[in-house]
Amino acid sequence: MRPRIALLNAAQQVEPTSRNFRRELDADVVEFHCPAGEFPDGYGYDGFVVTGSWASVYWDREWIGRLKTWVGGAIEVGLPGLGVCFGHQLLADVLGGRVDALGEYEIGYRTVVQDEDNRLLDGVDDRMTVFTTHSDHVVDAPPGATVFARNEYGIHGFRKGRLFAVQFHPEYDMETARVVTEGKRGEIDDERVAMVLDGITDEQYEAACEAKQLFDNFLAYVTEHRKLQEQ
Repeated sequence: MRPRIALLNAAQQVEPTSRNFRRELDADVVEFHCPAGEFPDGYGYDGFVVTGSWASVYWDREWIGRLKTWVGGAIEVGLPGLGVCFGHQLLADVLGGRVDALGEYEIGYRTVVQDEDNRLLDGVDDRMTVFTTHSDHVVDAPPGATVFARNEYGIHGFRKGRLFAVQFHPEYDMETARVVTEGKRGEIDDERVAMVLDGITDEQYEAACEAKQLFDNFLAYVTEHRKLQEQ
């Protein structure tokens, strides 16, 4: 039986975030668009995933507070979870870490180094090509967490217990990378936008696809956890 996953979609627009995660998650996905006020009624899932967002976890928005409350409850009942970008930062915040503005944008295909053996990145090279786009970051990992991926911009992956989080976007396809980059005009200068767009190539995307392995690794972990709970 495929795992049942609650997808907490924190994006402003449901698409393409929904498309990207549904493509990568080989699971029975039940989706909730959190900015529209959609949240699970309970915790009857095998695991959960929190997506990226245009928002910051420290904004005073009702839906962000509700999402933090739901995630806190999911952690208490022991659900495995995966956070991506905003989701990475939200898990850090809920677990007692610190998130703040980066002071600039990290955007485009970048190299991230896996510096700690970790179940989530099993089978992925120590030096990964990944697509990034964020202006906030996890300054301090949660107490007791293991940081397993970094680059010059800081923490790109941590684990605490049954929870995994990555700052980069393993779910992105090339179309999403281009649309997101074009959307940053006005926030970053046109010369940098053009440079990032030039870097969105078949070769770079193919290299970044290696990191998609983390979705299968997460689902394998979720399935193992469910079987242990059933014993």
